[in-house]
Amino acid sequence: MNARLKSPSGTKPTPTPAAEPASRRRILLVDDHPMIRAGLAQLINKQADLQVCGEAAHPSGALEEIARCQPDLLVTDLTMPGRGGIEFLKDVLAMHPELAILVISMHDETIYAERVLRCGARGYMMKGAESDQVLTAIRQVLSGQVYVSGSLTTHLVGNLAGPRPRGSCSPIEKLTDREFEVFQLIGRGRGTREIAGELHISPKTVEVHRGNIKAKLGLGNATTLVRHAVRWMETQDLQV
Repeated sequence: MNARLKSPSGTKPTPTPAAEPASRRRILLVDDHPMIRAGLAQLINKQADLQVCGEAAHPSGALEEIARCQPDLLVTDLTMPGRGGIEFLKDVLAMHPELAILVISMHDETIYAERVLRCGARGYMMKGAESDQVLTAIRQVLSGQVYVSGSLTTHLVGNLAGPRPRGSCSPIEKLTDREFEVFQLIGRGRGTREIAGELHISPKTVEVHRGNIKAKLGLGNATTLVRHAVRWMETQDLQV
């Protein structure tokens, strides 16, 4: 005799599996200050849609971490030991052109942000921004948009809207990215050979850049260039 199989008395139906949560976007933090990385990591890891997948204190370590953890977003400072600054961003984007980059830096956004965006990063913000601003910037860049502060947007739009008043353009803006790197290192007290070593170029090339910088800034000799660069870097450090 065939018997109909029945569920045991009191057995509850198998619940429908809950939908899997959306995957969290992966973020790599690069900054040579451990406390800053720790603060950002704590903020980011509290978010349901974001997570820190790795950290690095210098550019070479950052490149290794990018290869290891395949982040969706690189959040990085500009000033770090080794190959920092604009050239680091260019290295990253040459190897990983699809990687989104947000720069969070202590440096004046009116001087650095345009260079950062021009080389391929998608956002720039000053250190010291409120936590909600940092999260807004991260999500905006991850969504494929560009993030800059409201004041910088006004500055950039003003530059594009028409001719600028005479004298409103900083002479520093006339420098190419490489010349700007050399200028900063001069201001840090580096000599020609030290600059060549840090930027992986020849001393002769450094001298060519020094000559171009003097011409563009209207500086008469090497001593005046060093003095001007040191004073300019001091004004940047005071903003920290």
